[in-house]
Amino acid sequence: MRVFNTVAEYVAEKGNEIGVSEWVQIDQDRVNQFAEATGDHQWIHIDPARTQKELGIGTIAHGYLTLSLLPYLMGKISTVKSATRGINYGSNQVRFTNMVPVGSRVRCRVKLKDATPKAGGTQITNEVTMEIEGQDRPAMVAETLSLIFE
Repeated sequence: MRVFNTVAEYVAEKGNEIGVSEWVQIDQDRVNQFAEATGDHQWIHIDPARTQKELGIGTIAHGYLTLSLLPYLMGKISTVKSATRGINYGSNQVRFTNMVPVGSRVRCRVKLKDATPKAGGTQITNEVTMEIEGQDRPAMVAETLSLIFE
């Protein structure tokens, strides 16, 4: 994990890759729990027999499950010691560019795209790529917005 003492140190990395997270296993139990939490019981996510029979593949993770992993994975990449709080501010763009097969592992790669003063803090714009182990095409590419306060 990269540790920045101040927001200014983090902002100085504008245009650079901040880091890459650890791998996280996407298993059927995680997918089923996400389906329960969100009410999204689409069979392609929760019915391995049907997906194999009808599509010739195993189940796949929900796109929004992939997105929901960002706070956890990004939290493993870097921290700013002087920050008193951080707020998820939103996303400018999210694209699900590949299916995440159940049984695969994913990780995220973060690049600091921009940083600007906002509301007494600093608005951080990160370009985040969710990679699937062993695949060239990422699962997701997102531009995320956060506010960091000192």
